[in-house]
Amino acid sequence: MSGFFTRLEERSRDAGTRLCVGIDPREATTGEARSRARRIIAATAPSAAAFKFNSAYFEALGPEGIESLIDLVAEVPEEIPVILDAKRGDIPESGAAYARACLEVVRAGSVTISPYLGIDSIRPFLDHDGAGVWVLARTSNPSAAAVQDLALTGGGVLHEEVVRQATTWAGPDRLGLVAGATDPGALARVRAAAPGHWILAPGVGAQGADPASLGVGLREDGSGLLVTASRSIAAAGDPGAAAADIRSTLARLRPVGPASNDSLLAVDLHAAGCVRFGRFTLRSGNESPVYLDLRRLVSHPGSLRRVAAVLSASVSRLGGEAIGAVPYGGLPLATAAALQGGIPMVWARPRPKEHGSGDAVEGEWHPGQRLVLVDDVVTSGVSALESARALRHHGLVVEHLVVVVERSQAGRSALAAEGIALHSLTTLRGLAEDLAAAGLIDEEQRRQVDAMS
Repeated sequence: MSGFFTRLEERSRDAGTRLCVGIDPREATTGEARSRARRIIAATAPSAAAFKFNSAYFEALGPEGIESLIDLVAEVPEEIPVILDAKRGDIPESGAAYARACLEVVRAGSVTISPYLGIDSIRPFLDHDGAGVWVLARTSNPSAAAVQDLALTGGGVLHEEVVRQATTWAGPDRLGLVAGATDPGALARVRAAAPGHWILAPGVGAQGADPASLGVGLREDGSGLLVTASRSIAAAGDPGAAAADIRSTLARLRPVGPASNDSLLAVDLHAAGCVRFGRFTLRSGNESPVYLDLRRLVSHPGSLRRVAAVLSASVSRLGGEAIGAVPYGGLPLATAAALQGGIPMVWARPRPKEHGSGDAVEGEWHPGQRLVLVDDVVTSGVSALESARALRHHGLVVEHLVVVVERSQAGRSALAAEGIALHSLTTLRGLAEDLAAAGLIDEEQRRQVDAMS
């Protein structure tokens, strides 16, 4: 019999689908759960590349629930692979028992695995010929970033290292990776770190992920991405039609090619709603087809952490002894970068305090200290220049400004005239080009930005 990922490749290609239908029974009785699951399987089978059974809901129903799980897995059409979402992972002896339970008793074709015990937790499953494993890399739950996006001292974040390690444990024919669809930026980074492996992306539907934004998870050949929808299909009046709609959307996804650091940044900013297209009136009174609002990053900790890691690395490279935050857009970014890099931060208040110490510069500092300014966006450079002048007035040395997006060349010239070199992570034009390449904006939107330059 063919291995799991070979079967998945064949099913996805032959049925023209990237959809994994999740079976998560929430009914109060085993009979209701079994009946509902059977109806969903029958209705959605034409659209399903795979079925994913969530073991927890069956276990919660007791022995009869586990019996139902075994029976339902056996009833899935033979050509459709089955994933058991069990998130197992233990020392070798216990892991071997879990592997027998999942692969021999339940008879699933593959299992989701927690990697935090290392290869020891994976090997018992790989010892079963033909079985596949899905290693949790970057999950879709809201607090995932707090652990999985922890910065590493050598650069990068924890989930990226998990991916690098996991891809040495087994090849794409035996091992896939789980990366939540709710964070396209993290999904893109997992794909960049594992260009050949399948990715299982949960989170479409009830968890709010947009299936149209997931092209960043495709391999270069247009395959390799399995997108899970569960509650949104189960709760639909017509589960078959709901599955067909998601299947149709996913079928329109196109691969975006090898991801660069710039394109990964663009995906993060777009996913956080920091770049929007339409008709906007700017503070200058001019109209623009694009609006940048990087303040929204504070509500997206995973994206904020990744942007901050690049900023802190830039500050260190430029020899900054401290980060100088430009109020107010630069404050959250500079704070996050300071935490990421362990670098002190100071900032000049637009107006000195009229109470307490009356400080004009917040934080601990000394004359002659070398600061690298950090801001979100630069257009004219006025805000950054005001901060630089205030800091220089107190004897601090300011020669560099790092921004996430350089909107206009005018700011670069104004800063250079006062001895400040501008370093941008991306430009507005570059941002639009990367978003277009990722399929997140259309060609007309890209041309509108181009015409502004």
